[in-house]
Amino acid sequence: MITLKDLAKELKVSVSTVSKALNDSYEISEDTIAKVKELAKKHNYKPNKAALSLKKNKTRTIGVILPNILNPFFARSLHSIEEEASKHNYSIITCISNESLEKEKKSISLLTDGSVDGFLISVAEETQKSEEIVHLEEVLSYDIPMVMFDRSMKKIVCDKVIIDDFMAVYDATNHLIEEGRKKIVLLNALSGLNVGELRVNGYKTAITEATDYREKPIVINIAVDADVDQQLEEVFETYKDIDAVLAIDNTLGAVALNTIKNRELNIPEEISVIGFSGKNIIVFTHPKLTTISQHSEEIGRKALEVLITKIEKENYENTAHTTTIINTKLEHRETTKHNQ
Repeated sequence: MITLKDLAKELKVSVSTVSKALNDSYEISEDTIAKVKELAKKHNYKPNKAALSLKKNKTRTIGVILPNILNPFFARSLHSIEEEASKHNYSIITCISNESLEKEKKSISLLTDGSVDGFLISVAEETQKSEEIVHLEEVLSYDIPMVMFDRSMKKIVCDKVIIDDFMAVYDATNHLIEEGRKKIVLLNALSGLNVGELRVNGYKTAITEATDYREKPIVINIAVDADVDQQLEEVFETYKDIDAVLAIDNTLGAVALNTIKNRELNIPEEISVIGFSGKNIIVFTHPKLTTISQHSEEIGRKALEVLITKIEKENYENTAHTTTIINTKLEHRETTKHNQ
């Protein structure tokens, strides 16, 4: 059976273009509409009735697709999503992609059979790296509401709930510069992800804009599937005069803190350390780690709220899409100089 994806591939257009053409959308030219309908007739294309029935037969169930449930950020986001869904008398079905594009595709295919009224999606690492979006376009082609949170795709036009990753790290870097730090190293375990790219760019921009900072940006990509402790030891051997470390994921800040303590450097007198989010690990750090608060629970709640609003709105497919920015905050503790 031919699908929208097959038609789009043959015509060399997007899945959403094909869907809109078949529905005589004003956004599509008459010429394109004619070509799409001609090809659909040629192949005897039939729409996915199960998916299209979503608009008529509500299940009060939401599909949540996460890339990694072991990541504390996503675990906390899921907790708030489920909690908020219950308040609105909705249930959730959770699928874990484990950073796999194929698993993400299968999860979406499984749930676009009329099982759910809408999707909350944080895309897999492989999806972002490959920039493959056809499976996401198919969701939209069936007019199924979708909200992306934290990790999103620029080419997908839908509602999104994110933080300002660039400004979060830009501001943290500027704080370290204001402390008088002269060699700030950024530790990056998010290579290939858009959030990682934005955070790295925030650091680089703050460094290059600083008039009294002489060092070039130092970005160290850390492979989390290798010996992280050994990688960090090598960083400190290579850059012996580091006086600040900024880690842009959930755990690297704590690991870096341990490495620094083992080298008997005084914190924060000789060196400052800033991590990213990681509420779950702060209680295990000594001195207490300064972090950029990501507000994972608030992101989850807001994403759920935006999705339910779309689900319960008449003709939601004609409403404007929004991008909601959740503010971050630099939470000062004992690994940075603050009010000293």
